[in-house]
Amino acid sequence: MALSDRPAERHRQVAGLFTDRVRGTRSWDVPSPVADWAARDVVRHLTEWFPGFLASGAGIELPHGPSVDENPVLAWQIHCDGVQTVLDDPETAHRELTNPHIGRLPLATAIDRFYTADVFMHTWDLSRATGQDDRLDSDLCAQLLSEMEQMEQVIRSSGQYGARVEVPDGADTQTKLLGFIGRDPFWSERSNR
Repeated sequence: MALSDRPAERHRQVAGLFTDRVRGTRSWDVPSPVADWAARDVVRHLTEWFPGFLASGAGIELPHGPSVDENPVLAWQIHCDGVQTVLDDPETAHRELTNPHIGRLPLATAIDRFYTADVFMHTWDLSRATGQDDRLDSDLCAQLLSEMEQMEQVIRSSGQYGARVEVPDGADTQTKLLGFIGRDPFWSERSNR
């Protein structure tokens, strides 16, 4: 299924896949491809960083669910539904997000560029950690890789991404994207032991 280029619909699709992986998780304490993170920490990351970004940049408060330690499925669902509500609100088209690092952007664009893209990439982490289907949309992989390669120095200096992991010549786009963001595309729980 091709992903939409409209922020609200793309979030619905990307977050929907992540939701499926959240619901399919049987153990929240298994290690993930992100160093020192378990599966629940992937959900924790997404539900904890974005509310502050949205509140400080656009004055929007997302609803709070239980902690990820209490109930990661419900914590994610309440958070995800809150983000979707913001994107579906007709007033969002007229709002902006302001941030000292990125300047001023239309709110939907900021959510799409920074948050939905993060959910997309972390879908692989949760999928791989929990033994679920970890295939990502190849077109969005190619788009994100192209955009990030153009600003690699900024990305690397942000501390948000690990060092690039070399991948084989001729690797597919998903493998290249994962290597670029510092993931070992061939990571498995066994290789982590």
